[in-house]
Amino acid sequence: MNAILDKERGPMGGPGGRRIVAGVSGSLGSLTALHRAAAEARVDGAELWAVLAWEPPGGEISHRGGPCPAPMATWRRMANERLLTALEDVFGSAGPEVPLKCLAIRGKPGDALLAAADRPDDLLVVGAGARGRLRRAVWPSVARHCIARACCPVLTVPPSPLQHAFEAAHRRNVWQLRLDVRELAD
Repeated sequence: MNAILDKERGPMGGPGGRRIVAGVSGSLGSLTALHRAAAEARVDGAELWAVLAWEPPGGEISHRGGPCPAPMATWRRMANERLLTALEDVFGSAGPEVPLKCLAIRGKPGDALLAAADRPDDLLVVGAGARGRLRRAVWPSVARHCIARACCPVLTVPPSPLQHAFEAAHRRNVWQLRLDVRELAD
């Protein structure tokens, strides 16, 4: 695993202090978790680490024979851009108002987060998206992976209450259903 982007801002924190590590993927759940992690860092006077894990398309196995450096550099740049976009979406231009370290780590999300939150006094914050049997079978939960293996406390943040409304509106748009404005008045 290699850290790609490393940016520090803010007046507090520093090396050896408490760290709040937030998993960021760009999803609504991860943005909610990042917002909560920043709030926890403000309360504790801790440093916020925003961690985005990325893998080459097709996974690591398809690139074992020595991937071409040009595509790897492009994928690394895209991961950095996705992380910066997520930070901008959550904090805007003002930033999180705590010391911030941004890491784009090549690897599986659960393993990358555990590698970043490797001290017992860290706090790992991850989004706990809506889970059903089908989703759990198809997409393993990063939150469950972290809870089972972390050496530090793990805070799982439920989805935003607005996420359900957003997904319902999205389904209406995809299916091209009309919106009944009387539903909005209730």
